[in-house]
Amino acid sequence: MMTQQPIKAVIFDLDNTLMDRDYTFRAFSERLIRDYLGHLNEEQVRDIIGYMRIADADGYRDKRGFFEELVERLPWSEKPDADGLFAYYDEHYMKEARLMNHALEAIQACREQGYKLGMLTNGRYEVQFGKVKHLGLESYFDVILTSGEAGINKPDKRIYEMVLERLGTSGEETVFVGDHPENDIWGAAQVGMRGIFLRRSFEWDGSLGLEPWKRIEQLDELAGIWDQE
Repeated sequence: MMTQQPIKAVIFDLDNTLMDRDYTFRAFSERLIRDYLGHLNEEQVRDIIGYMRIADADGYRDKRGFFEELVERLPWSEKPDADGLFAYYDEHYMKEARLMNHALEAIQACREQGYKLGMLTNGRYEVQFGKVKHLGLESYFDVILTSGEAGINKPDKRIYEMVLERLGTSGEETVFVGDHPENDIWGAAQVGMRGIFLRRSFEWDGSLGLEPWKRIEQLDELAGIWDQE
């Protein structure tokens, strides 16, 4: 059996890993409804929040298509256009960002081990980096890379190679922590990284042909993993 190389770096996903995206999207939805649909009653508001959560597809829906659908489906008193809603999203969504439970504990546990820290996230640079700054995470990380900046999305192999090059580590020396089976664990494995799967909205996808190195339910479990190294 091949001996695993010592860990030198840990890369985190952002949405639903370090940032509680479920909370953030709901808070944004409530803000949008207050500002645009204040004439609705509580039951209607609950129904629309539920509809928006499903239509958003956990953030994997194309945003322009999402807002175009909202324009047609929601009971506006004065109908906006999709461009206006997109601009509203750009201005306000990142302001609702909230850290995942134990996120700072997890980051600190990595720092105590002396690991380099990276963040790799899909999304437009302005929105994703806006979240990072709002959450106060920028100073903790050696490298932060968004797909918007890279011009490549996870799980394209090249984006993992790019973040590894910037960190100065090999895949075999690096661990990836994320909630998405394909984008975070399978994709990182293509360049030799070990994956820690944080179970949030997604169940593990057995069709990917591999298993994560570790599975966790909460980020504070990372400290125990590093203690075993």
